[in-house]
Amino acid sequence: MTVDALTPWPDTVEWRSVSPKLITVELIVRWSWTVIVVAGLCVGLVLQGHWLWQLGIALVVLNAIWRSFVTVRAVRAWGYAERDQDLLVRHGLLVRRLSIVPYARMQFVDVTAGPLERAFGLATVQLHTAAAASDAQIPGLPPAEASRLRDRLTTLGEDRAEGL
Repeated sequence: MTVDALTPWPDTVEWRSVSPKLITVELIVRWSWTVIVVAGLCVGLVLQGHWLWQLGIALVVLNAIWRSFVTVRAVRAWGYAERDQDLLVRHGLLVRRLSIVPYARMQFVDVTAGPLERAFGLATVQLHTAAAASDAQIPGLPPAEASRLRDRLTTLGEDRAEGL
């Protein structure tokens, strides 16, 4: 049996995934920026007519298509698990990351939702600790789950901090 440092306690941790609606939100953001960049390149093409503008347009569109496939897989890679003493957050495809945030080390919990996230019924939970490098976030949660997680993490953080 191979040991994987990024899959701790495989039989004892129940991983939860983020909402698949996050894929749509991420793709809308990606393609909105692509349209803006392509529009700028089209202006350059019209004004100068050089073939390099066409190459730029083609490269931007191909990059957006490729990144769209990667985005779908990346969103599916997000997961979190609640344990007795800490919260586990994992994400990443090529470079995978596992963050283990002890409840006692949490300073505060943010819940944010931009206009596009709100339109799709999503929110992001951001955990803040004393060490900036250990901050973790969980995007793409339904508001009820984000609220439940915020309240639970806050309560557990207060309870664990009292014991320090």
